[in-house]
Amino acid sequence: MEPFTFASSDLLNFPVSIRIINLDGAEAPLPFSTLLDHPELRHIGSNQSPHSDLYVTVQVWAGSKPLTVPVQTSYKAFRNERRWNEWLTLPITYSTLPLNSCLAITIWDVSPTGGKGAHGHAIPFGGTTLPLFDKHNQLYKGRQKCHIYRHRQADGHDDSKTPAFIPKKKPQDGGPQDHEADELDRMEKLFKKHEMGEIPRIEWLDQLVFRGFEKRGLQSRSAARPPPQKLTEADSQTGANGVHGDSEPSAFLLNVELPRFDFPVAFADFEYPPPPVSSYLQASTASQSNILKPLPEMHFGPGINPRDDDDDDGNGGRLIRVYDPEVAAKDNPAESKHRRLVRGQHRNGILDKDLKPNAKVRDELNTIMAYPPTQTLSPEEKDLIWKFRHHLTRNKKALTKFVKSVNWQDQSEARQATQMLSKWTEIDVDDALELLGPTFDNPAVRAYAVDRLRKADDHELLLYLLQLVQALKYEHISPQSSHEVTQDSSLASFLISRAASSFTLGNYFYWYVMTELDDKSGAQAPDNQAIYGKIAYDFMTELVKQPGGEEVRKTLRRQAEWIAILSKISGEIKASNESIAKRTERVKHFLADPKNELVTIDPPLPLPLDPSVEIVGVAPEDTVVFKSSVNPIKVAFKTTTGRKYPVIFKTGDDLRQDQLVIQIITLMDELLQKENLDLKLTPYKILATSTRSGLVQFIPSMTFGSIMSKYRNNPLLSYLRQNNPDSRGPLGVRKEALDTYVRSCAGYCVITYILGVGDRHLENLLLTPDGHFFHLDFGFILGRDPKPFAPAVKITKEMVDGMGGNNSEQHRQFKQYCYLAFSALRKNCNLILNLFTLMINSNLPDLNLNQERAALKVKDRFHLDMSEEDALRHFEGIMEDIIASLVPQVMDKLHEIVQAFRA
Repeated sequence: MEPFTFASSDLLNFPVSIRIINLDGAEAPLPFSTLLDHPELRHIGSNQSPHSDLYVTVQVWAGSKPLTVPVQTSYKAFRNERRWNEWLTLPITYSTLPLNSCLAITIWDVSPTGGKGAHGHAIPFGGTTLPLFDKHNQLYKGRQKCHIYRHRQADGHDDSKTPAFIPKKKPQDGGPQDHEADELDRMEKLFKKHEMGEIPRIEWLDQLVFRGFEKRGLQSRSAARPPPQKLTEADSQTGANGVHGDSEPSAFLLNVELPRFDFPVAFADFEYPPPPVSSYLQASTASQSNILKPLPEMHFGPGINPRDDDDDDGNGGRLIRVYDPEVAAKDNPAESKHRRLVRGQHRNGILDKDLKPNAKVRDELNTIMAYPPTQTLSPEEKDLIWKFRHHLTRNKKALTKFVKSVNWQDQSEARQATQMLSKWTEIDVDDALELLGPTFDNPAVRAYAVDRLRKADDHELLLYLLQLVQALKYEHISPQSSHEVTQDSSLASFLISRAASSFTLGNYFYWYVMTELDDKSGAQAPDNQAIYGKIAYDFMTELVKQPGGEEVRKTLRRQAEWIAILSKISGEIKASNESIAKRTERVKHFLADPKNELVTIDPPLPLPLDPSVEIVGVAPEDTVVFKSSVNPIKVAFKTTTGRKYPVIFKTGDDLRQDQLVIQIITLMDELLQKENLDLKLTPYKILATSTRSGLVQFIPSMTFGSIMSKYRNNPLLSYLRQNNPDSRGPLGVRKEALDTYVRSCAGYCVITYILGVGDRHLENLLLTPDGHFFHLDFGFILGRDPKPFAPAVKITKEMVDGMGGNNSEQHRQFKQYCYLAFSALRKNCNLILNLFTLMINSNLPDLNLNQERAALKVKDRFHLDMSEEDALRHFEGIMEDIIASLVPQVMDKLHEIVQAFRA
């Protein structure tokens, strides 16, 4: 079978267009006697001159209804022929066209007397209706000749009275046959094939054929031109201008051209996906949503679906099964009423407070309490929690499950649930963060969660500040109201108060809010900018009320000016086409210029990236411009302690996703430290100052690629030996450095596996001289990776060789650290899942791809459906398979070759 290629119309996102070329043909002029009898005809332009001014309108119709407004040609003054030669673009794309779409094309004449069917001084000269798809459901393309119906406006109906194409009538038996017309039709088809490139072009022969065909066509048209006729009485009653129009096509033909495509374009309708379950539940909170029920089982009554023995599949009958997605999303009314009655019994009952579960029910409740935050409760589980709500008040992990089980639409039930919040045992911070998520919109519940956060110190609050700023999107803050946001939101009031009383919190809170305020993308909710603008204003107002707040406000303004100066030079460097050496010299000269106020910074300025560090000036001699698509600049700043603090400034790159990953790594490091497990992580600091710029802390280190190009035999171990020599130490390396290397490798292997970090190659794996291993560049997370066959854990053969090989004591310790880290983080999975849930509307690339699945992808990496032993065994199998696989090594080699070609 020969290969063939075509395109489908639903993927053609181009506007419909048509070129109006010219009007071909002529008709006999009206006799002078007719003009004397009907003086109003002498004012019509086409009766005055065979080349009078006309204009054309085009409109898309389908299903006998217009789909667009008409589009018309511009004014043209004709001399020898009526030729427009103008492309018209209609406000509709090919992808949205129905199969019965057509173009209603009307040519308009001008008459000051008007008449029936006239639009002002315009009267229809003639019309034609051109279908856009042929009988084979393919899009028409190329030049088309359309028959014109005189004095009629194109109707655009499905059964159009003004069709552009007229089926050729077969001559009756014995009747005359027009051989000349047949020959002209045959030549027209050949010309179209020639025009589309299906017939080879021969210039000298083509010119001869074109001239001969043109003469032949002129002779045929002049022979068919009718003689002038006197106007009849019937014509005079219609106004003599053909308002009613001719039912047969005239001698006029309108030549038009449709866009040409390389392949045939076949009609394909847009297939709408089945409606998601969540779309039916937007009116209520997701905390009250029901789980997806299985496909409803159908039972047939007698006689409704009789068995047809001849039917092979056994279904028989005429009953068609149709799945209604609403059935899966909404409760059965009878079941809903039953649950209301059941809850009514346990709402105000006297014995309700003393109700205790038996052993079986207690096991069921314990199973429900162990559910992760992403687990949806079934109606039966909600009823069970509500029934034993008083018993569960002693369980701090049960509060979030209780809030999910409440029907907040029921005022009585909501009132009683609110009263019970104060009786509950104090919850943990991770549960308080869950109550601030998008699924909980009751103000009392959110205020309760904020009260729990008030007991957290500044250090703990800073770990979650990025997510808490995102949680402001779920507060009931009105962007139009004139009063302060603190009156609308308990969370906003809390954050502004704490940020105003602590400079470190205030520094990060200010930049987090400014970054959200800078996000003008379409994915951001329209009211978010106004909300964050009000929050920033109220924060500054509260800041001034604090002792020394005016100085803090000036400091934040100085930081913004400092960022603007760096953004200016970074933008200029990125836009220039100079070499790296010239760009570096240009940046050094800019930084050394006293006018830019960077050589000396007085008074000292707290660094936005790390406000505990105060900078007093810049060291231009340490400036480096990196060779990259965004050309980041490394700048070293002098601090009040006499040391230098190197910072990388990026423009043209959104660092918010990297900022999130580093924040999660910092949090995981804290969680591991609480378990007395120090894995020597290096959570360097990142701060996005806008959606297109940011600061990154520079850690002196070497990439794996550079190490492997410098050292040939066991490169990582050779690098560690050179920087940490010790003949008595294991493998000839100082014991502390080798232990740091083993621990940090284990920590980052587990963390990058949980977060699904992708695009790992030798240039974003780094090693410091003292043995700290770490990752950078987190543009791909949650399992997304641009390379095929990407490993789930980035552990290379070179990394294992740096530990002494697979059978070494260090490699055994490495695996032990991996299992301990995975187990420790798995215990705190609820906190990590809640942080990702709060970030689903943060407009980050990998979270935007599938917001509903973002937290679930992290949950899948914890393997919560397994026991701890099975999960550790599964994780061990993944690591062993990756170490033994050759695919990661091949991909690293290919990446190295590609980078060499780019250089």
